[in-house]
Amino acid sequence: MKTISSKINRTDNPIIFFTATILKWQTLLVDNERKDIIISSLQYLNNSKKIKVGGFVVMPNHIHLILRLNDNYPRKDFQRDFLKYTAQQIKFHVLKTDEKMLDNFVSTQKDRAFQIWERNPLSVELYNLNIVNQKLEYIHQNPCTEKWMLSKFPDDYKYSSCRFYYNQFSEFNFITHINDL
Repeated sequence: MKTISSKINRTDNPIIFFTATILKWQTLLVDNERKDIIISSLQYLNNSKKIKVGGFVVMPNHIHLILRLNDNYPRKDFQRDFLKYTAQQIKFHVLKTDEKMLDNFVSTQKDRAFQIWERNPLSVELYNLNIVNQKLEYIHQNPCTEKWMLSKFPDDYKYSSCRFYYNQFSEFNFITHINDL
């Protein structure tokens, strides 16, 4: 695994550890097409130069990201745009594949019929390199935990940035090495 340099480049927007969870921790993201919705959204935000993704994992009921936002793209806008778009696209997919499943996501809020993501995702600034390393290792190990057992080795799990760091290979071309964030 390529090591992270001892210095984090500082801009107005720090490196962020971001976690979003599916409503009531339901395993809505087991389906690979739904995981691909998350991936395509990250790809779009990267290509439009709004974010740089340094690490990620898409789990059955949550996602973890390590990213840096563009200096003129506020964190609240990222959270709103990313969560709203992915929720809408996931809802459309569920409508086509298992409409009855949407009963589990009926919203109690007046501004929406369904709620896919839990409110108030975790978003923490990472200024310390030890913490960046710890979070990156954590998200890469997540699929191998006893709870999930989605793969035997971290770099065997497709929906993660692990292959990029362990093998210098990734089918996801939106990943930027932490040193280059």
